Amino acid sequence: MASPQIFGQHEQNTLNQLHDVASRAERAALMADGHVGYVMPIGGVAAYRNQVSVVGVGFDIACGNAAIRTDLMRADIADRLGELADEIQHSISFGVGLKNRSGDAPTDDPLFTEDAWEAVPGKTEREQLRSKARGQLGTVGSGNHYVDVFADEGDRIWVGVHFGSRGFGFGVAHGFLALSQNLKWGERAPEREELLDVRKPLGDAYWQLMTLAGRYAYAGREWVARKVVEMLGGRELELVHNHHNFAWIEEHGGEKLYVIRKGATPAFPGQKGFVGGSMGDDAVIVQGTTSRDASVRDLQARAMFSTIHGAGRVMSRTQAAGKRTRSGKVLRPGAVSREMMHDWVREKGVVLRGGGLDESPHVYRRLPKVLAAQGPTIEVLHTLRPLIVVMAGADEFDPYKD
Repeated sequence: MASPQIFGQHEQNTLNQLHDVASRAERAALMADGHVGYVMPIGGVAAYRNQVSVVGVGFDIACGNAAIRTDLMRADIADRLGELADEIQHSISFGVGLKNRSGDAPTDDPLFTEDAWEAVPGKTEREQLRSKARGQLGTVGSGNHYVDVFADEGDRIWVGVHFGSRGFGFGVAHGFLALSQNLKWGERAPEREELLDVRKPLGDAYWQLMTLAGRYAYAGREWVARKVVEMLGGRELELVHNHHNFAWIEEHGGEKLYVIRKGATPAFPGQKGFVGGSMGDDAVIVQGTTSRDASVRDLQARAMFSTIHGAGRVMSRTQAAGKRTRSGKVLRPGAVSREMMHDWVREKGVVLRGGGLDESPHVYRRLPKVLAAQGPTIEVLHTLRPLIVVMAGADEFDPYKD
């Protein structure tokens, strides 16, 4: 295979992960927001012949971003940002293991009757997973998952969300990681590369459930985003929606390949995407460049028509927040204080609810530089300035986070 296409600058351990993945893939690339992940780096793209990687797709299957442009203007909500932030925080379920508390939670979505559920081995395991999924549809979780309200360069109001398939995707990923290592569904398995042949029963079963988790994540994000638009008193004018932890069947170089994007957004020419920065930075709506320039098209092809999914971490969660005992005793101080985080978002004019030190703007790259490192492969259509950011509480641990 050709050498992987790499955008931006990266630490050596991130590059080592990419080259390890590339040694088994037909094609590989790394986006400018890349950093170390489980086996495959976040920001990595890898393409295989008739194979899919369980840890490549990841444990938060179909994590992604959705943004809705509304018919509201900034002046329509400017005097009630605090009130709206409180309503979002109290009406949407943020945190670990929570069920959707709303009276119109989408528990009867048709996806719950799909045949793909039969791919879960064992009736008891199947119904347990379906019950968990039904209860969690439309919940946001914690970590770097959020609900934001933005104003663009024309003061138009947007609602943006970031989360994935919650406990459903987490269960599917761990279940097939175990099965691929000759363990039972539900047993803990080492987090190592397992390439499943999609032409064989185990790989086909994983593909069916991964695809279903994608439908589940889309339904959850759209329900939450539309619920918030309703709270704002607006109407939906445009939806921009993409996964960034998923696998697709695509044609590259005239060949059908199974393409995994782990923390990377699809960006074919003209395809739009919503990319967040951090709780105290702007976000953007981008699209794959439509240029006919041969050199640009070649670069897009080498990126497998992919781009960044965020700004990218430069500091681990423990580095940022430090380490504490359950009782709150500080074992190791972190690099970010609560004062530092709140000073940043206050200066930006953001109304913040929730959020931990490990999600402070200090732990992320600056999005404009990351976008610049992607070169001419994408075009920025809108810059979104955050007005409201709502996340889970600072002490929540979420095993389903990206």
